[in-house]
Amino acid sequence: MTLLRKVRLLRRWKLQILIFFAVIGPGFVTANVDNDAGGIYTYSLAGARYGYSLLWTLIPITLVLIIVQEMSARLGAVTGKGLADLIREEFGFRITFFVMLALAAANLTNIMAEFAGVASSMELFGVSKYISVPAVSIFVWLLIVRGTYKSVEKVFLAACSFYVCYFLSGFLAKPNWFHAAEGTLRPTIEWNAPFLTMMIGIVGTTVAPWMQFYLQSAIVEKGVEQKQYAASRIEVVVGCIMAAAVAYFILISCAATLYVSGHRDVTDAAGAALALRPLAGRYASMLFALGLFNASVFAASILPLATAYTVCEGLGFESGVDKRFREAPVFYWLYTLLIAVGGALILIPGVPLITVSYLSQVANGILLPFVLIFMLILINRKDLMGSFTNSREFNFVSIASVVVLIALTLALVYLSI
Repeated sequence: MTLLRKVRLLRRWKLQILIFFAVIGPGFVTANVDNDAGGIYTYSLAGARYGYSLLWTLIPITLVLIIVQEMSARLGAVTGKGLADLIREEFGFRITFFVMLALAAANLTNIMAEFAGVASSMELFGVSKYISVPAVSIFVWLLIVRGTYKSVEKVFLAACSFYVCYFLSGFLAKPNWFHAAEGTLRPTIEWNAPFLTMMIGIVGTTVAPWMQFYLQSAIVEKGVEQKQYAASRIEVVVGCIMAAAVAYFILISCAATLYVSGHRDVTDAAGAALALRPLAGRYASMLFALGLFNASVFAASILPLATAYTVCEGLGFESGVDKRFREAPVFYWLYTLLIAVGGALILIPGVPLITVSYLSQVANGILLPFVLIFMLILINRKDLMGSFTNSREFNFVSIASVVVLIALTLALVYLSI
């Protein structure tokens, strides 16, 4: 290889790295925020009840997550429009209205689950929910209303780094790595309703409908275009793998401690952190609880934002974090209302926090198949996507994954009922 060719290759790699860091944000943030309070509770319960035997499910689920997120990012980069905007333009206002209504209702239960995570995690440190929930509500409101897209994204990326708590907690739990590898590489299925429900629940909590709307809107607002899409796709894939790795270590932490000790039931994600203390040590428990708090605050910021993006795009109102309050009043008032209602409902005495977390996952399962059908129709429209439609091979894998995902989420709804 000549010196000139080496220099050109080095410049090309340098350019690709610069482009990657220019587009990093939407895919990484969206995938990681899915490890929220409801997700952490589900993974903790899976590890406590079934040990390492469900680790293998994270491999196909990660593949499905990558495929669905990649399609969302590609739709945003090529069309320059959010998913809700495209649904309104291509399927009409009436269908869009009902989709937005269902999404807002499902997301409200998810937002309540995040504030439930804030309340329960801070109670482990002796902080009352009547202090923690209002304080976090004010913080996330100021973050979005007073910030810009760039400043908000920096905060979200910093929050992603706190997920390292679960990696450390997993190692401190001292798992049996041989059994963990066996559970990862050898699929095991118990043909009974509780096991299948748990397996389906892991799918439902990993691929949520709000993620597709938020990712596409974030891609558009960040200004990612077709020429930058290759780097954006790498970022999406890396984010999905990172999110799956966090879920893997949460499951391992609880399998190595709670399952082994016979502590097979977990009341909530904070309960898992508390139960880890005598089994894995104080530091593992503290790291688990801090990770839960970070994830809950992180998701409590993004879920109302995702809902506001989606509803405003779908109904034709101005939206965007870079816009001022007077430029996008519906967007900001909806964001404010979701935070206020979600936080206030958690403060009502006697509200069943576990039920709220569970219902949020069921709501996701009900809505997800419809969102995926819209996405598949849109991404295969040549008049919209041009040469960026799914290839025959990719379409086969995408449709097969979506069909399986739809079947599993519908089964989750059926078993829940």
